[in-house]
Amino acid sequence: MSGDGTVGKALDVLDQVAAFERPVRFGELQDHSAYPKATLYRFLQTLTNQGMLSYDSDRQTYSLGMRLVRLAHAAWTTSSLAPIARPHLDALSAETGETVHLAQLDSSQVLYVDKRNARQPVEMYSQAGKVGPAYCTGVGKAMMAFLDEAELDRTIQQQSFHRFTPTTLASESDLRDELANIRARGYGFDREEHEPGIVCVAVPILTENGRMLGALSVTGPTSRTSLEQLEDWAPRVIDTATRIGREAQAWRFPETRTEKVTT
Repeated sequence: MSGDGTVGKALDVLDQVAAFERPVRFGELQDHSAYPKATLYRFLQTLTNQGMLSYDSDRQTYSLGMRLVRLAHAAWTTSSLAPIARPHLDALSAETGETVHLAQLDSSQVLYVDKRNARQPVEMYSQAGKVGPAYCTGVGKAMMAFLDEAELDRTIQQQSFHRFTPTTLASESDLRDELANIRARGYGFDREEHEPGIVCVAVPILTENGRMLGALSVTGPTSRTSLEQLEDWAPRVIDTATRIGREAQAWRFPETRTEKVTT
């Protein structure tokens, strides 16, 4: 439950509706809500009046509203790497034939901001706009490996270390060892750590001075790819991430430079 007053509580309710990923009835929301019935109803009415939610009176269901969609689109186009990375994702996807992900960290979790499906798509958790764990995904570990120590400590403390598969890194010490290896070689893997049968190679997107902006990955099913094949693609993924980082720095993240003046 949010500690940010009325606005925070309303956002909690908005998150609750979004989590169902389908139109949802009031009774379903009430079953999962920490708020009293009258309070929940008041928040739903306010969010609906403001266009953040939409109410279908025939089906008596709530869903995300068009105002929220407009805000999400504005955030996507101005605050994420997606517009810069788009042509690079297209090229990498065409070359590898496998799924390509673009991600950023959001409150110590992975936010998938864009995705290109494989030529022969397979079902997997990741979708643009979805949030996933950082400690057991390739993009999450690639980003964590290049955080400064203070930020890394905060991020690790917020990981759940739930074991999704037999290969999930389920302790802080194992994760820190893995992050050290990723820093040393410049890329990391998801070894079926989040989803069985899904592997990836992931690379951080950095500015020229090492500021971490996001991560890029090539992902495939074990039925047609292997960690060895993914490692062969690592140089190409690194090159793509470098290009994105360079363009992002020039567009939105310029670094201050001091030029020496000669007389």
